[in-house]
Amino acid sequence: MVASAVLALSAAGCGGKKASTGGDGGGDGKKSLKVGLAYDVGGRGDKSFNDAAYAGLQKVQSDLKLDVKDIEAKEGESDNDKIQRLQLLAQSGYNPVIAVGFVYATALGKVAPKFPNTKFAIIDDNSVQQANVSDLLFAEQEGSYLVGAAAAKKSKTGNIGFIGGVETPLIKKFEAGYVAGAKKVNPSVKIQIKYISQPPDFGGFKDPAKGKTIAQGMYDQGADVVYAAAGLSGTGSLQAATSQKKWFIGVDSDQYQTASADQKPYVLTSMLKRVDTAVFNFVKDVGDNKFQKGDQRFSLKNDGVDYSKSNPSALGDLSATLDDLKQQIVSGKITPPEK
Repeated sequence: MVASAVLALSAAGCGGKKASTGGDGGGDGKKSLKVGLAYDVGGRGDKSFNDAAYAGLQKVQSDLKLDVKDIEAKEGESDNDKIQRLQLLAQSGYNPVIAVGFVYATALGKVAPKFPNTKFAIIDDNSVQQANVSDLLFAEQEGSYLVGAAAAKKSKTGNIGFIGGVETPLIKKFEAGYVAGAKKVNPSVKIQIKYISQPPDFGGFKDPAKGKTIAQGMYDQGADVVYAAAGLSGTGSLQAATSQKKWFIGVDSDQYQTASADQKPYVLTSMLKRVDTAVFNFVKDVGDNKFQKGDQRFSLKNDGVDYSKSNPSALGDLSATLDDLKQQIVSGKITPPEK
């Protein structure tokens, strides 16, 4: 269920204090990092959450000259499988280790205390409070508020949709922000809300067929804009939007960039969740001996979330409205709800 990547990263140029490994002609030695990363449900290639993490690793590779190696996980794995993977990475000298997604919380809670000298990061969870764990958290409701406003403003029917992959507290944050943003610009807007699966079934993040069927149903019932916070399943929702010539809003990554030529005209915007920034900054901070334990929060204020402007012909003058709302959120005048 969870695809994993192990990245053997040997970096010179991480900056800061470096461990000496012999002469490199530069006066202070190179620091070697071996970084392990485990993807969330859907794995790499979901064009969404996991691919945002991968983009961060690509930046690590290009900017810090580090090598990347992927290891796939198996279908339907348990917490014990995750424990064994994180343990294996730590035992093999991978440090730091990044767990992409809250599904790793239980496993990390058991593994991190056993390896106090290994630095860990987990995305979307802060239940693991350990001296060697950094919790990378996002204000998803803020970015979702902006795309909700975009949806309601763009809609000609006054009817929009929200598709969540799995009904968890995390995805409810996306929903809450989206609904609030939509109602800000159109208090009478109708919002269709559906989730693909319920915990403990996390298959809703990797079921494009169901994502397509649900979006199709929303369009059939009058929606002309649908926001899919559903990982890989969102690719199916985009297919439905394209066939119906309706609007689609992507999530996490800029899904206009990975859409096919026939799909691009229907991608209104995407809610950007900068997992790439979080991954890169974490690795760089470890290399710079600037590791921080506990909550690290990414919001509109520090460019941790945003909305994409890759399709200006679709957004039109909406950008001015959204940028104004963005500034009101940053200044504290508007506080999007989390639930």
